[in-house]
Amino acid sequence: MGGGIKTQEVKLQKILNMLAAGVTAFARSVDTSPLSEIQQDALAMMCHAHFQVNCFRKYAIRPVLNPKFAGLCKSTNIQPPNYLFGEDLSKQIKEVDDRAKVMGQLRASPADRPPAF
Repeated sequence: MGGGIKTQEVKLQKILNMLAAGVTAFARSVDTSPLSEIQQDALAMMCHAHFQVNCFRKYAIRPVLNPKFAGLCKSTNIQPPNYLFGEDLSKQIKEVDDRAKVMGQLRASPADRPPAF
């Protein structure tokens, strides 16, 4: 990654750490009774802000990645992982590489393809 992207990434990680600390402090400050609607809204907004910053991080990293890995930067609405690109990035990269190989074989001319058995 370029120096500007790395610097930005470090700053965004610091913001996320502060936001996570704020969410944790908020959660610990409420008693065990059900949260009020305002408390629920506040917690939901903080969690959504955390998600949006992670989406921005992926968007910012995308231009410096190999184009075949750009799909890993998609924003998803699934449960957020512990890591920016999910729990098993190596598996995702292998899947992308495998798809690229298959697509390359499909695009190869018939003379270049291995014989089918």
